[in-house]
Amino acid sequence: MDLLVIALMLAGLYMAWNIGANDLANAMGTSVGTGSLSIKQVIVIAAVFELLGAVFFGARVTETIANGIVPIDMISVIQPDIVVLGMLAAILAASFWVTLATFYNLPVSTSHSIVGSVLGFGLIVANNGTISFADIHWGELTRIVASWFVSPALGAIFAYLTFSIIRKIYLRRAIDLPFVEKKFISLQLITGCYIAFAHGSNDVANAIGPLCAALKVMGFPGTETGVPIWVLAIGGLGMVIGMATWGYKVVLTIGSKITELTPTRGFSAQFATASVVLLHSYSSLPISTTHTLVGSVIGVGLAGGIAAVDLRVIWKIISSWVATVPIAALTSALIFVGFEVIFS
Repeated sequence: MDLLVIALMLAGLYMAWNIGANDLANAMGTSVGTGSLSIKQVIVIAAVFELLGAVFFGARVTETIANGIVPIDMISVIQPDIVVLGMLAAILAASFWVTLATFYNLPVSTSHSIVGSVLGFGLIVANNGTISFADIHWGELTRIVASWFVSPALGAIFAYLTFSIIRKIYLRRAIDLPFVEKKFISLQLITGCYIAFAHGSNDVANAIGPLCAALKVMGFPGTETGVPIWVLAIGGLGMVIGMATWGYKVVLTIGSKITELTPTRGFSAQFATASVVLLHSYSSLPISTTHTLVGSVIGVGLAGGIAAVDLRVIWKIISSWVATVPIAALTSALIFVGFEVIFS
């Protein structure tokens, strides 16, 4: 049991590292793409505000990941051991996929990855007869999946409107455009903090949700009444380390390859994304910061006309999104079945 606890902790930290390398890099990519912030400055901002978002606002979505997809409490009464193995399998499956995607510079959704992985475990347990397929929380899953479509659309609309207002009030009336853009560099520092906080509030759950579910079944102190702060802190710390060590790869895709970004455009995309993500965190829904930000970047790109958007990069990103849930679910199921054979 002690080895399983260590394995779960390391897996959770590995997943958090992946989220930092891929998802947090998405969130901060626009600041780097506009030249408003350097990689080093982004890491410092992320270290502070990512941790604050995770610790003070991350519990809601963590509860959804831990209990809202598969009936963990029901399974733990019947076979508590398989919950621990299943959550470990889910974390590893999601982590492997995100690592692969980051290697190829693809900004995939860590939210999709972990939801698909937890679902893969639930489907195997249902197929084994421990629970029925009807016991899986399909209604909650429907809400989560629906939010994945709604959030990028909201991001695109909100960013389009924000940039359109800025262009009408400031850019078209400006005598000195470079001076106006320079002013928005300072504002991007604020939206960089805002988006880091929002990201921590939502995406920390992707690393520690399954971890919390497993620790609760194992009777770990503090997990019976909610999500311990120290677990949230582990997730936040892991994300910051991931951003600092490997996040630059995805930063380049978001920051420069979808559309040309200026400080005003970057500000619009970040403000829209952070607002949409924080709203969903309050609603306990694990949405994709990646989807939302890409939608927002597309929104500001469309404000300059469809020709301003590189559709080839967008289709490449969308393809990786579509593949994420089935790949994560299948990988999780296979790892879980392997664990059952090993530990039986």
